Amino acid sequence: MEHKKELVLGLAGYGVVGTGLARALEEAHQLIPERTGRSLRIKTILVRDVSRPREWPVPEGARLTTSLEDLLGDPEIDVVVELIGGTTTARDILRRALEAGKHVVTANKALLAENGEDLFRLAAAGNLHLGFEASVAGGIPIVHTLRNGLAANRILSLSGILNGTCNYILSEMTHKGIAFNQALSEAQQLGFAEADPTLDVGGFDAAHKLVLLIRLAWGVEYPYTRLPVQGIDTMDPVDIAFARELGYRIKLLGHARMTDNGLEAGVFPTLLHESFLLSSVDGAFNAIRVKGSASRSVFLHGRGAGATPTGSAVLSDLLDIARDAKPNNTGFLRQTPFPATIHNPDEAVDPYYFRLQVPDNPGVLRDVAGAMAENGISIAHAIQKGQAPDIVPLVFMTHKATALAVKNALARLEELGLLRAAPVCYRVLAPE
Repeated sequence: MEHKKELVLGLAGYGVVGTGLARALEEAHQLIPERTGRSLRIKTILVRDVSRPREWPVPEGARLTTSLEDLLGDPEIDVVVELIGGTTTARDILRRALEAGKHVVTANKALLAENGEDLFRLAAAGNLHLGFEASVAGGIPIVHTLRNGLAANRILSLSGILNGTCNYILSEMTHKGIAFNQALSEAQQLGFAEADPTLDVGGFDAAHKLVLLIRLAWGVEYPYTRLPVQGIDTMDPVDIAFARELGYRIKLLGHARMTDNGLEAGVFPTLLHESFLLSSVDGAFNAIRVKGSASRSVFLHGRGAGATPTGSAVLSDLLDIARDAKPNNTGFLRQTPFPATIHNPDEAVDPYYFRLQVPDNPGVLRDVAGAMAENGISIAHAIQKGQAPDIVPLVFMTHKATALAVKNALARLEELGLLRAAPVCYRVLAPE
């Protein structure tokens, strides 16, 4: 077996993912030369505090430093691995590393989703790798799958549970019937949620990941700021219970599909029928369903976060570099994506779930159905159960309708004075 010069790594950050990478490297140290013909070595690790205790020992021969120049100015370092997060210092590190002719690997989905174009352009100009498998769905190899395994397909749609925190919370609410705040508190105690969970429960973390998946699937740039996003922070266990009664589970999905009028995408709580594989994904797991023109439906499931799954994803990018593979950062020859043709979100067509608090009076169901019919919305089936004196929850599912029709119907119900509380309305993922 031909053995090449070892690949020398410099790490920026030695937290959860950094220590996970070091562990993955140690556990695979015999396998890596068999797969690539060379070994990998961590030489320098940039940290804020060299004296702080670490979750995993610093690899033998590696040194900690607080100087960025030790990382970027060392000609022996072939690859800079950015694992500090954020969108300012991290961007500077990656930009300067690429300008210095070094390959880069990152787990930074926020940076790549919001400000990644310049980095991809720099990597292409220098014929350098910009690896980001770890930025989406942790240990699930979705980046390699879209970039390589499904490269012969026109991607028709993709739907994913992209945030383990939200999936854990919704799973606990589903199985235990507990409120959102209690489920969130449990997630924080177990380390599945941050002290400030806004990025997760607000849907923004999933939105960052969806932007990257769109870039890989269709070779276009869907601006993060234009992506419709709805989180789970207002989720009521009542709706989860009603959904189950109707044969559905509620999941936070990142969803994108190509239509005749452009790309339709967004992040929102969605009702999935129990027959969907995605509906059965529980706990802090992630899963992604991709529909291709030739492959049809492909389903990937696994741990979306954590030291070893994410460290493994970083290592997979490093093995591509170690093999001297030609950079294929976006899966397309063009490294600067075209702007996406965006399908008007108001024209998106889906079935819907509604829960309305309405007066317990004769004829209310007729009036609600009439307001829906005025806007071209047909009710598939309904549930009406007593709850509070003089007020009942009216729960129903519709056939497919546009998002604009739903908005107009709700506005009409408000005009008629039929709503006694803010309406609840969620999309339903229909079989394709």
